[in-house]
Amino acid sequence: MNHTNLERLTASEARRELESGRVTSEALVSEHLARIAERDGAVGAWTIVDSEAALKAARASDARRAEGRPASSLDGIPVGIKDIIDTKDFPTEYGSEVFAGRQPDFDAFIVEQLKSAGAIIVGKTVTTELAFFGPGRTCNPHDLERTPGGSSSGSAAAVADHQVPLALGTQTAGSVIRPASYCGVIGFKPTFGYTSRSGVLAQSPPLDTIGGYARSVEDIALLFDAISGFDPSDFDMTPVAKPSLVKALQDPAPRVPRFAFIKTLAWPQAEAAMKTACEAFAGSFGARAEIVESTLPSDFEDILRLPQIVQFYDIARNYGPIADANPDRVSEKLKEIIAEGRTFSAADYAAAHAEQESLYEVLRPLIADYDAILTPAAMGPALVGLSSTGSPLFNAIWTYLGMPCISLPLIKVEGLPVGVQLVATRGNDAALLRAANWMMQDHQHTA
Repeated sequence: MNHTNLERLTASEARRELESGRVTSEALVSEHLARIAERDGAVGAWTIVDSEAALKAARASDARRAEGRPASSLDGIPVGIKDIIDTKDFPTEYGSEVFAGRQPDFDAFIVEQLKSAGAIIVGKTVTTELAFFGPGRTCNPHDLERTPGGSSSGSAAAVADHQVPLALGTQTAGSVIRPASYCGVIGFKPTFGYTSRSGVLAQSPPLDTIGGYARSVEDIALLFDAISGFDPSDFDMTPVAKPSLVKALQDPAPRVPRFAFIKTLAWPQAEAAMKTACEAFAGSFGARAEIVESTLPSDFEDILRLPQIVQFYDIARNYGPIADANPDRVSEKLKEIIAEGRTFSAADYAAAHAEQESLYEVLRPLIADYDAILTPAAMGPALVGLSSTGSPLFNAIWTYLGMPCISLPLIKVEGLPVGVQLVATRGNDAALLRAANWMMQDHQHTA
């Protein structure tokens, strides 16, 4: 093992090295901290990093192993936390100057679970303003003149730039999947309600979902096995036992995988080069997989608007008082969305919310025989400039329907990464990761 390239290890690889005794957590964390020190001035993925605390925690992890104590699933692995997720050891400022210096008294439920799993929390990653459209300072590691996407900007960029192997994000429209696509990493948004949101900034509770970033599907499984414990204080979670995602990846595919290639109503607005690349990818499998081009039913004609009604109404309700009290400290874009959200009535909101279930029930039987939907993750490669974080139109409909999604870095457009998005029916997170893992391995074998 080359100890000068430890930051290149995936979390699963690092875990195996730690368990074998070939690598220490202190060495692993030190290499990642050195990478952050070298690159964060350019990339800008972090709001705060505590090197001393991270190294102290790493040495404690090494001591547990030296004493022969059983290692937890993420013991000694460095992780980044999006700055809308409460941490008692770090400020949580929501990407907004209104909340500068805000210091939580308690960890969010998922942070508690990370700590119980032995993860080393390195620091907090940059988010856009209140996890919406107002960009932060983060740049895309593939091209510093381009956006990393949002709102989980820093988490995606930090993983893409090998500053940490794992990071947490959140998604209300496209805030996990789009940055993953732009930054060329794997981004996963599970079924709605799969993970707790206690201690996480609420933007739109019917949509808000915890997500995460990694550089392998195995790592995604490892991360979400660690943070998906039941939290009775989050009423959108159900006390249903979840299968181990890590074990699910070990199950062999029972047959040739089947994917429904669905372009969605966002397709006409996408960049031509992305559409060409996506169609070529869908047509590249031959007999290795069955790809069937499908369309959404006519019931879905308003599917691009309905998520906006729910999200914008909730933004007006939850962020409106913040903007009203601090008009000079919130962006004009946020003020515009709050104003638009206030044009929707409670009846409009209730109707759009109700359509979530009815439309899902229309779609579910149509895709029941497929392993996943195959669809673009973004309109194209990352946009030039940092003034916009891109469009969530290829993501918001699946978030609205509560379906698990994953972006895989399998397409290049003009030398830049673009994600392939796979989507499954609710609760089939394990099957989705199996399909994603098959696709990643197939791509490696055929590239």
